[in-house]
Amino acid sequence: MKAMILAAGLGTRLKPWTDHHPKALALVNGKSLLERNILFLQQHGIKEVIVNVHHFSDQIIDAINVNNGWGSNITISDETGEVLETGGGLVKAASFFTNESSFVLLNADILTDMNLSSMIDQHLQTQAIATLAVSNRHSSRCLLFNEKAHMVGWRNNATGEERGPIVFLEDKSQVHPMAFSGIHVLSSNIFSLIERKGKFSMIDVYVDICNTYPLQAFDHTGAVLLDVGKPENIEKAEAIFQ
Repeated sequence: MKAMILAAGLGTRLKPWTDHHPKALALVNGKSLLERNILFLQQHGIKEVIVNVHHFSDQIIDAINVNNGWGSNITISDETGEVLETGGGLVKAASFFTNESSFVLLNADILTDMNLSSMIDQHLQTQAIATLAVSNRHSSRCLLFNEKAHMVGWRNNATGEERGPIVFLEDKSQVHPMAFSGIHVLSSNIFSLIERKGKFSMIDVYVDICNTYPLQAFDHTGAVLLDVGKPENIEKAEAIFQ
């Protein structure tokens, strides 16, 4: 199986580091976020990885070359002209996944000890279009799932805005909000279902298609998960990830 690491973001929350460096090269106990995610994928048998780059892209490419991909075969998807967000970035890299039935997509600024192998196994067993890592934690936005753990929408917890099939549900008593963790296992069939062009989020795609195609939750509540896109979480990460 192959994977894509999303490393093209501007990392505005991680200033002043990102005034001079890409977010993906922020260090946690001497190892960059990118290296740690490459090694995380290796733990689950994945060594063929594509990384998208935009902000200080040359630094990421140099780090990969100097370290021989940290033991993985790494391809670069160049977004230096325009950062395309999660959806547009994935579509640009689609040819990398030719002949793959499923693949992993994850954000470079997430560190976790969740069991990715179990998530992949669940994805293959359910034959979902997408399996989304979620947990029961506080978040400003959440994905909404029915009693079968199928996605039925998205909610902004601050404003109450909802999108997707949830808007038309009369009985919402069996709808469960879960915080998304930035890790996806996807069927390659997803590419034929994406109608958006240019710069867009995968969450928008999921809202578009969840009424018609099965998007499954993988609940990893209890596992460590840190969004290291914020400076205060670097210290937290260093206390957990050696």
